[in-house]
Amino acid sequence: MRTCLRRISDSLIVVLFICCTIQKQASAQDSVKVVNRLVPEKDMSDVFKHILKKKPDTATAKPAGFAVLPSFGYNPSFGFVFGAKAASGIQFGDTSNTSYSSVGVEAMYTSKGIITVQAIHNIFTAGNQLNWQGNWQLSKFGIADYGLGSGSGKSFGADSSYPVKYGYIRINQKVYKKISKNLFVGGGVSLNFYPRIKDEKQSNTFNTPHQQYSLRNNFNPVKYNANGLIAALQYNTLEHPIRAYGGMYAEVNLRFNQTWIGSTKNAVQFQYDIRKFWSLGSINPAHVIAVWHWASYKLSGSIPYLELPSTGSDNYKRSGRGYTIGRFKGPSFAYFETEYRFPITENKLVSGVCFFNLSTASTDTGLQIFSSFDKALGAGLRILFKKQSRSTLCIDFSKGQYGSSGIFFGLNEVF
Repeated sequence: MRTCLRRISDSLIVVLFICCTIQKQASAQDSVKVVNRLVPEKDMSDVFKHILKKKPDTATAKPAGFAVLPSFGYNPSFGFVFGAKAASGIQFGDTSNTSYSSVGVEAMYTSKGIITVQAIHNIFTAGNQLNWQGNWQLSKFGIADYGLGSGSGKSFGADSSYPVKYGYIRINQKVYKKISKNLFVGGGVSLNFYPRIKDEKQSNTFNTPHQQYSLRNNFNPVKYNANGLIAALQYNTLEHPIRAYGGMYAEVNLRFNQTWIGSTKNAVQFQYDIRKFWSLGSINPAHVIAVWHWASYKLSGSIPYLELPSTGSDNYKRSGRGYTIGRFKGPSFAYFETEYRFPITENKLVSGVCFFNLSTASTDTGLQIFSSFDKALGAGLRILFKKQSRSTLCIDFSKGQYGSSGIFFGLNEVF
């Protein structure tokens, strides 16, 4: 416990040091006033109107509305993806004291046999008195597993992975109450059900990493649950929740998996999510440096294998570009990412990003978190889909270690 807490504090100190350093640089940059010609923003709807020769909408303000977007692409975790995303931006109070709310639904089918329906919401009531955050998911899912820990050096590919297919039901719901200008306290539940687990390489003569871990920790390798209560604290100064040009978001959770609410075993986890954004200019705020640190540490008990924190196990499954979901995992897991965002066209229709990330994970057999790191880097394009909500279409290419790389498609920024 003492070693774990020391490593948590070391991780937070590193993030705070990075934040303070970049803050000084950003402040110096922001003090230089450069006069540029202001160009009106253009999004995909403006492009279509121009192609169809429709008259532009001259309204000074209009609601973000509801958008439906076909989802076609490729992701190393899923293969070829076919589906649709629906997203809506909503303002429930005065813009001077109420944050923008977002609701999204996604359904997809992939060439690797994954079927999933997911609904995510982040809703602020008038005056930000309450903040509702939810993530509900029903899936026939699967991952290419590579065992526990980071820094293994195992090559990327089907021959070195251990595919696991399973059903997945998730109900994650939290509510926060505002207690000061930017501070919220709250709680919620996280219900996670894993029925019909199948290790494709499991046999009478060979145990997969999933099977070995499950037997060591007394889990039924065919099915288990991880159901818990959450106590949470949130600090939020983001100027926009979907695509922030400035501000900070910090969330700290204590999660208590309990058998009396259906969890297979008891466990306590300390989790946090820290995001900081600096705009590098007051005239064109779309030049942004962003830093993200997400981590989960086991304090006690046992966590089932597929519930272990891992690459892509953040709320939106967007962490770890360069690797497949679940590539690195462990009882304790930490993730670091920094990104530079910049406009390419003056009207902000097309923007670009460059990014770098690090992952580290422990094992249940002795490897400590922060003993080794796995890195990835990449670049991508952003197409402004809806300027009222700052929604973007994302296309990223990222290259990791051990021969891992991929093209990643998504809606809205990764963080």
